[in-house]
Formats: sequence, C-alpha cells, structure tokens
Amino acid sequence: MAWRSLHLSRPSRLSLADGQIVIAQEEGEVRLPLEDIACIVLDTPQATVTSALLAACMDAGVAVMVTDSAHRPSGLLLPFHRHHRQAGVAQVQAGVSEPLRKRLWQAVVRAKIGNQAAVLDSVGRQGAAGLRAMARQVDSGDTRNVEARAAREYWASLWEGFRRDNDGDRRNALLNYGYAVARAAVARALVAAGFLPAFGLGHASAANAFNLADDMVEPFRPFVDRLAWTVAGEGAGGPQPITLEERRAMAGVVTAEARIGGDAMTLLVAAEAVAASLFRAMEGGSAALLALPSLPR
Repeated sequence: MAWRSLHLSRPSRLSLADGQIVIAQEEGEVRLPLEDIACIVLDTPQATVTSALLAACMDAGVAVMVTDSAHRPSGLLLPFHRHHRQAGVAQVQAGVSEPLRKRLWQAVVRAKIGNQAAVLDSVGRQGAAGLRAMARQVDSGDTRNVEARAAREYWASLWEGFRRDNDGDRRNALLNYGYAVARAAVARALVAAGFLPAFGLGHASAANAFNLADDMVEPFRPFVDRLAWTVAGEGAGGPQPITLEERRAMAGVVTAEARIGGDAMTLLVAAEAVAASLFRAMEGGSAALLALPSLPR
C-alpha cells in the first residue's frame, strides 16, 4: 500500500528500473519502491522524468504534481480508468438523486466545520463552541450557506486580522500549498475508486475537472490549517515567500494523523477510506454511509 509522498526541490532525473523510482541527483542515486509512493511533488524546474516512469506512475495510481516558477502547485497528473468496475461506478455516480447529493454535501460541510472547531481547540483559540453550534445548523444542501459564515468566524479566531484573499500574506501561500497536496491525495483516491472527478456534489463548475475532489477535500482542509499554524505561528504573516523547508513541511500533510470512527490513520489512507465510503453511500442511497475524517484534538 502506498504510504509516502515524494517532494523534489533540487535538480533531479527520475527514471524507472525494476519497479523502482530511480532519483539521480548530483550526490548520487536513490531508489524507492514505486508501490510505496502515493504522490510526487516536482517542486523544481530542473527535474526531468522519463515517459516510462510516468506510465508506471499512472499504472500504479501515483499522483504527480508540478509547481510553477514561484513554487506554487500548478498541475496534476492522474491515471485514467484504474478501477475494475469503472463503468459501474460511473453509472452509480451519474444516477445519484438530487436529495441524496444534497444530504451528502450537508455531511461534508458539517464535518469540515467540526474539524475547524477542532483546530481552534488544538491551538488554544476561542470560538470552537460557536462553530460546533453552526455545524448543527447546516441543512440539506447547505441552503443557508452556513459554510461561508463559519469560515468568517473561523479565520477571525485562528489569526487576528487574517484574510484569505490577501496574496501578500505568506500564511495564504502555506495554506494554498498544503491544500493543493491534500487535493491531489483526495483526487488520487477518488480516481482509484472509479469516480469521475469532474462531477461533484456542491462544486459544479463546468470548467473544473476536479469538482468532486474539491468537494471531498473540504473536511481535510483543517488538517492543512493546523499544520500551517504550526509552521507560521500565531503572529502576522509578512510578504516573504515561503521557504523550501516550509514547502516540505506543508507537503507532509498527507502523513498527518486522521481519525475515521475509532480508527487512526494517515491522511492518505483516510482519503482512500472516504472514497470507498462515498461509493457505498451513493450505491446504498444513504448519506449515513459516508465516513468522513475527524481531526484529533
């Protein structure tokens, strides 16, 4: 089972040999079993990858993410048709009724807000009780947009004076980097489960190929938030670019501990469990079958 992510920030040549990823750098060569890798982040413009390795990554279900010249995640490569019942899963997904879709979105939003409350508790901030009360107010489809109201309360409590739309605040760069990695993990899990990620629950943009991933990543976002708070601290964020060490730290969110029911697991494994439960919920016609992650306190 894949259990690790690979973050490359120095000039590298990646190739395939004997079922292993071969990473050649100036100091020498490292080999890693392909089956251990869930996600590769190419965070350098000086990385070359052989087509044989890319094909093997797609065959093994490895997500490959690239960054732009400013080290911002800018692209994601995922495999096609990896599930043995691809057409059957797609039929179930396409046949989800509107009431069920809305109930599933309700569960996702409630889980997200609950995890936001857990973040505030874990970093010693006020406001968790209010967020939990708001989570209980989320109705089917979140018609009253409680998610957005909770977000305003949450960010104001987490960092004083913080705004998510401030591109000059390095804390937003930390968050966006971590969100992209978490999104890649969720998209990978959904594709492996046979879903068509373009067709979402709450997200429905015609220009977005990953609407469903953007839905199901929502309860995972607070895991990124807590990690960003740990990296940045509680002070104000300046305009400085985030460092290599900070990017590596944020890429490590996939190994953060998550809980589903009474079981502890990494975020990577949790994403796979969520994808499997989403299919059960759709096939069984019950949002109660959807298992979502909770953030340990």
